[in-house]
Amino acid sequence: MSTHIGAEMGDIAPTVLMPGDPLRAKYIAETFLDDVVQYNAVRNALGFTGTYKGHRVSVQGTGMGIPSISIYTNELIKFFGVKHLMRVGSIGGFGETIKIRDILIASSASTDSAIIQNTFDHGVIYAPTADFSMLLKAYQSAQEANVEVKVGNIFSADRFYNDELDIQQLIDYGCLGTEMETAALYMLAAKYGVSALSINTVSDNLTTGEALSAQDRQSSFADMATVALETAIKCDED
Repeated sequence: MSTHIGAEMGDIAPTVLMPGDPLRAKYIAETFLDDVVQYNAVRNALGFTGTYKGHRVSVQGTGMGIPSISIYTNELIKFFGVKHLMRVGSIGGFGETIKIRDILIASSASTDSAIIQNTFDHGVIYAPTADFSMLLKAYQSAQEANVEVKVGNIFSADRFYNDELDIQQLIDYGCLGTEMETAALYMLAAKYGVSALSINTVSDNLTTGEALSAQDRQSSFADMATVALETAIKCDED
């Protein structure tokens, strides 16, 4: 048991899907997993373990932002021995080529987070990066499921409301979209020598103004969950 996760060693599978919204964790567990057991309700950060095609998988809600996902990433790795962590979340797309419901896999995550900056000595600008093996597995899983994905750099923002953010500059430098967690997940996975990947569904586009309703967001995340779960199988079989 850890401070924020009320589970025992063995309750959580080596591979964990990590949506920000705890209710999305519940939805994924109830929709895609068999033999589901809830292992956590501390602070309503719901966590579940079940099986997908015979393979144990856990789903843990993390809350929003780099500080929140950092708590759960640290505890899942240090107290429960998790080896493979996958963020499955929503992302705001950048530019007219990124469409609503597109699935973006983050090969890397730029950020304005002081948490990332303060981890390293002055002058070092660390580049949080996905585990290539997991990224390849996810890309292959998407192809096998006939799900189109885009792979590239995303921006993990410290603030949701940020009028100062130069979105066009990020677009010019090839950034696909923005969310608030991936940079921390990648940095901590590197610190502890485990693998991590961020798979995100475009819920709105900050350039065009298009957006999904709350109900449409939940139903449109099925492809993302499928890609993540098929990737979990590949990780389990390694």
